[in-house]
Amino acid sequence: MPEPAPERLSARQVLGLVTDPGTFAELPHPARRSPPDGPLAWQGYEASRARAAGRTGEEESVVVGTARVEGTTAVLIAFEFGFLGGSLGERTGDRLEAAHVHARAHRLPVVPLVATGGSRMQEGMLALSQLQRVARQSALTREAGLAQIAVLRDPTTGGGWATLGAGADVILALPGAQVGFAGSRVRPPDADPAAYTSEAQFAAGSVDAVVPMSELKSRLGLWLRLLTSPAATPADPPAALGGTGLPATGGEAVRRARSPQRPRAQAYLDAYFTRRVALVGDRCGGADPDGMLCGFGERDGRTVAFAAQTGTATRPAGYRTAARLIRLADRLDIPVLTLVDTPGAANDADAERQGAGAAIAELFGEVAAARVPITTLVIGEGGSGGALALAAPGNTWATPDSYFSVIAPELAAAILKRPPEEVEPTADQLRIRPQDLVELGVIRGIVTSLS
Repeated sequence: MPEPAPERLSARQVLGLVTDPGTFAELPHPARRSPPDGPLAWQGYEASRARAAGRTGEEESVVVGTARVEGTTAVLIAFEFGFLGGSLGERTGDRLEAAHVHARAHRLPVVPLVATGGSRMQEGMLALSQLQRVARQSALTREAGLAQIAVLRDPTTGGGWATLGAGADVILALPGAQVGFAGSRVRPPDADPAAYTSEAQFAAGSVDAVVPMSELKSRLGLWLRLLTSPAATPADPPAALGGTGLPATGGEAVRRARSPQRPRAQAYLDAYFTRRVALVGDRCGGADPDGMLCGFGERDGRTVAFAAQTGTATRPAGYRTAARLIRLADRLDIPVLTLVDTPGAANDADAERQGAGAAIAELFGEVAAARVPITTLVIGEGGSGGALALAAPGNTWATPDSYFSVIAPELAAAILKRPPEEVEPTADQLRIRPQDLVELGVIRGIVTSLS
């Protein structure tokens, strides 16, 4: 059962809850002259606007200004749902454009606090066309290397979701909020209402976190700090957490990498970062939370992005999420750390239907094209192209209890029609041990433990 919808706070109430006291400064409102009853001469529209203004104390459906959130200055766009359902019209578009222009001029991140039913019917296509205007401003802000973090309130539907919400770099949502392109009055009568919630969007990889209002300020503040801290130097590879001695044979390397006792990605991330936040989902309807961990963390006072395989076969959504992470880090000038640990890419029928080949190709491309430095550590299994896609050319390291291979030794023996007893010699022939990889020039070196 979905949680009950959260209380619909006003724009200024939400701003008061997420900003540092006394720091909000409203931006000047662009002046637009419009005829009585708006551009379509919609009878009664002017009266509706006047009533909405009387109820809310606002002149339009968004309040825009600058403020600090846990010490980081940002441009905030707070929707007032009480003003004609937070709908977008021409004057709304004016304010949204002004917000992005100010953000670019002052190098500030943008935080839309969204609560909208969509475009304003009383302004017809002129209202709908504001979505193109908003998309253009968002694209310019993205090109300027500035982060956009959306907070989805109740409801977030229609064009507001499809631009300011879903178009943001990071998406946080309040529990129980109605989130979806179709609003409650225009859905098919038999539609499952649970599909149109923040929780459902999180499960589908379209939301990064569902955050209670009581935690929103601190979580939003952490995201803002991490995404506004560029760094030019590469991330240092983590120290090894497992065994220290090098494997004597290829077979031993495989057994050690597959051992249930070997430390996995979660342990490495816990040891490496003082705090971190998760980037979840591929924005294409999929997530791989058990196979790929992505996000941003704080390391020695600076931000490092991370994409880490967890030792399972990586799903297509995992590769697409990692590609999304690297694109964002590259745009924000944040170095990337990747942890390789997979027997290989998922190769079941569902993985093929979900576009495994295209997802792996996308990740290969993002790693190859990245301008920011990427550092890779192989912490366990390096299974073929499904592992190599996450590895940084020229800056990949390995732990003593890892291996990297063109193919698993068992599969190599099968392809060569060798009996099972030939698997161990085949592993040696493949030269998959960490020390072999150094000698071959595939990796830069072998990391050691801190102890």
